[in-house]
Amino acid sequence: MIRQFELVERVKAYDPAVDEDALNRAYVFSMKAHGSQTRASGDPYFSHPLEVAGILTRYRLDGASIVTALLHDTLEDTKVSFDDLKQSFGEEVAQLVDGVTKLSQLELQSDKAKQAENFRKLVLAMSRDIRVLLVKLADRLHNMRTLSHIRSADKKRRIARETMDIYAPLAERIGMNDIKDELQDLAFQELNPDARDSVLKRLGFLREKGGESLIGRILDELEEILAEGGVKAVMSGREKAPYSIWGKMQHRQVGFEALSDIMAFRAVVETVADCYQALGVIHSHYPLIPGRFKDYISTPKQNGYRSLHTGVVGPEGQRIEVQIRTTEMHDIAERGVAAHWQYKEGLQHPTDGRQYRWLQELLDILESAAGPEEFLEHTKLEMFHDQVFCFSPKGDVYALPQGATPIDFAYAVHSEVGDHCVGAKVNGRMVPLRVALQNGDQVEILTSKKQTPSPEWEQVVVTGKARSRIRRFVHREQQKQYVSLGRDILEKSAQKAKRELTEAMLRKVTEALHCDRLEDLYARVGDGQITAREVIDKVYPESKRLIPSLNLGRRARPKSKAGDHAVPIRGLIPGMAMHLAKCCYPLPGDRIVGIVTTGKGVTIHTIDCDTLANFSDSPERWLDVAWDVGDGQDGKLVSRLLAVLINEPGSLGDLASVIAKHEGNISNLKFTNRTVDFFDMMVDVEVRDAKHLATIVAALRAAPAVVSVSRARH
Repeated sequence: MIRQFELVERVKAYDPAVDEDALNRAYVFSMKAHGSQTRASGDPYFSHPLEVAGILTRYRLDGASIVTALLHDTLEDTKVSFDDLKQSFGEEVAQLVDGVTKLSQLELQSDKAKQAENFRKLVLAMSRDIRVLLVKLADRLHNMRTLSHIRSADKKRRIARETMDIYAPLAERIGMNDIKDELQDLAFQELNPDARDSVLKRLGFLREKGGESLIGRILDELEEILAEGGVKAVMSGREKAPYSIWGKMQHRQVGFEALSDIMAFRAVVETVADCYQALGVIHSHYPLIPGRFKDYISTPKQNGYRSLHTGVVGPEGQRIEVQIRTTEMHDIAERGVAAHWQYKEGLQHPTDGRQYRWLQELLDILESAAGPEEFLEHTKLEMFHDQVFCFSPKGDVYALPQGATPIDFAYAVHSEVGDHCVGAKVNGRMVPLRVALQNGDQVEILTSKKQTPSPEWEQVVVTGKARSRIRRFVHREQQKQYVSLGRDILEKSAQKAKRELTEAMLRKVTEALHCDRLEDLYARVGDGQITAREVIDKVYPESKRLIPSLNLGRRARPKSKAGDHAVPIRGLIPGMAMHLAKCCYPLPGDRIVGIVTTGKGVTIHTIDCDTLANFSDSPERWLDVAWDVGDGQDGKLVSRLLAVLINEPGSLGDLASVIAKHEGNISNLKFTNRTVDFFDMMVDVEVRDAKHLATIVAALRAAPAVVSVSRARH
């Protein structure tokens, strides 16, 4: 446990003007307040706020943040009041502690709605003072480090899932990448220990194969070639965290050996010009791995991260990632938003969270979302995607999640542009609104005042802002239709029952029917939530038994017929036969397109199926379709995998066991080639959707017996 003088010395080392007296008083105040309280580990409770404060000193945060860390649990777990804190430490610290406390109290709720409300309040608190998030992240990091001491397995998994879904992405958004990495790895250890162990075994094999000094040898060679090229650089190297490796295997759909950034090396140079000179030296010595170069200097990430990334086949034939940045860029990369704290006279700390564009976008989503749960859903979608950078015709840069469409781009420009979007030109060519944008695309949005958001758009957008805006518009339009329909149903039902139903009569019973307004009553009748008979019975309770049993019930909803499509697809021509292509085996979650064939109906292909090249000259045969995810998919669909296994006893059993463990079912298996060392095979697997298949593929790639595995696309 850190001692009092050690904590003070740590802060004074980077902020000599800090209020030393406040730090000492906060230390003693918190220790006395927590008294004899203990944690699940048996340690004194005071060790927790002390460790949280210690974590924040690594990021050189201001004195108020360190004092808040020491006091952050006093309001919740002791008899200390807000006024006590305000009197002893001032308004600023009291407000910060109060903000963190309110979040912690909500966090104890396992109910999904409560977690969503927690996140909504966290975003609002961040917008007022970003330090609330910094203290909260340090608090969560220490709690995750001590997670093993909690006895309840369900509680541990809930905390780990919340960490993975909310706190790790938020840490990444403010540039605290080492906190993000540690949070993800600790949560990964709890949520998927088998996968983590598999990655660690592969890393151990890599070290054994290359020797313990492999990273050191690569560093020496990189330093030597940069020096020869006239570049002065401070070099460092490390292995990537297990969760980071696992995530890349899933995202890129490649095996462990195909990753170029299992080992990452960093060159810190003096100027931006040195960055590009160092890049040139490295590329002149080592082959570039296609698709692995990224320039975050000319186009920074949303969290302010700037660096050059390149993947090369480096020293000793190892696939490595090299990051090149200046000292200033390195400081921001290491400490994120905390790097903007300046300890010079006359400069203010950047506490107002509204200066961060991504946070302003979250606030925009908050305004459009119908409730906390919808807000959480949209923001999680927003935070979990890698980025693509697109340009407007004027040259403005927009950072969007990977897979974003022109509709997402339109909403990123402005909500009104999104609402009235009718078409898009990408790099000067008209494209469908559902096409995925690529890095560097120039996007021009075509608008019309007559256009309004389509319900179909919700299935193709990936940004939270677009989805919440579309959903709000669709909900508003549906409500108008339900109100009109409900009014008609009540009028006709009243005529049939020979009763008068005026608006004045209906207003008197709205509260009894759990409606706030008359329009809500009409809408609920139109939607079938309340029957006309229930309304008439409320208005005329004395004649409840005298009214004959009339057909005033809920609106009859169309039942699905046996001949309906077994697979829910939107955009099909009514009555036309449909079947899934056997070349690419499309699954719910894949982007799809329909090809009309005379006498056969519509064949559904994945958007990247090789077969589509045969129809490039027949655009009239293409049909714009999408999965109707609202209807669900009860059964299982078959997808084909192409796998290469090591030719040794037990390999096939390992493959079958991994598939079964992840709830897949092998429906067919065929060997296509066999050599002394390897054999190739096709495996047909029954799965629920594309996400289910991706999980199985990622697990197979981590299996020692599997050399490679991929989906069949032709």
